[in-house]
Amino acid sequence: MKKFTTALTAGVLAAMPFTAMAEDSSDPIIIPIHNWSSQIVMSNVVGQMLEGMGNNVEYVTTDSQAVYESVRLGDVTFELEVWEGAFGASFRAALEKGGLHDAGDHNAVTREDWWYPMWTKESCPGLPSWEALNDCAKVFATAETGDKGRYLDGPVDWLKHGKERVEALDMDFVVVNAGSAAALWAEIGAAEAEKKPVVVFNWTPNFAEAVWPGEFVEFPEWVDGCDKDPSVGPNPNALYDCGNPAKGYLKKAAWDGMKDKWPAAYETLTKISFTNPQIAEMAKLVDTDEMEPEEAATAWLEANKDVWMPWTQ
Repeated sequence: MKKFTTALTAGVLAAMPFTAMAEDSSDPIIIPIHNWSSQIVMSNVVGQMLEGMGNNVEYVTTDSQAVYESVRLGDVTFELEVWEGAFGASFRAALEKGGLHDAGDHNAVTREDWWYPMWTKESCPGLPSWEALNDCAKVFATAETGDKGRYLDGPVDWLKHGKERVEALDMDFVVVNAGSAAALWAEIGAAEAEKKPVVVFNWTPNFAEAVWPGEFVEFPEWVDGCDKDPSVGPNPNALYDCGNPAKGYLKKAAWDGMKDKWPAAYETLTKISFTNPQIAEMAKLVDTDEMEPEEAATAWLEANKDVWMPWTQ
């Protein structure tokens, strides 16, 4: 288990209230860390807030799907970014078992799906239609994909089901998984100079939308059950034959025992609600400004006292 020893600046610490914090256990609050920037920075932002309230905090790197089982068992204390499209199924499965609960939504709307930078539309003018994309498949072909298009999906552990969608919709694409979020940004950046058409997995909120204007591919509209019932969606014999939710939630999940063991910290957790621009700014501090996550968290806290200080009251 890795523990970061970064702390808020003296000025920020001095501004924080300390009244009812003796109620919280001295045991460390365990915060999971995943493999995309906003989640890492947000985890450090909240961790530093809780440290300023007098809590002990530790961070542990965890799988972004398995983390809900860890929260349910109390091995980690909470999860700050439950994306509906990516992790809704794992979250719901853990809820059904018991041991964790919905700790509230962020004031953010999420979307996760196939995406392209706007210059791509010059080579495939029928976009954002998925049928038009499929008709243009050869435009995205590479040496490794032959006469089929290349789609760069998210890391394998994000479970985006790109291969299943290609099969369900009979698309002329080969799905390649990126090793990290950074590999997705590198793909877009490498294509930018020559305005090479690319299609990659992307999501909002993150910093990329401010750097590279683009659009999501419009697949058949998400309907509940598309990932569980083959009869739902246009292909009656396959799952994942529709897009991800276009207006997905971003939730927090907490271990059931947190509210009794760390009541003050739990109350703060339930108040926390970040917006799309705030989350995008957290990611930008790392992905564009090249700050370390701990430094980015401190910088964000110092610049946004009016946002987070009421949550610690």
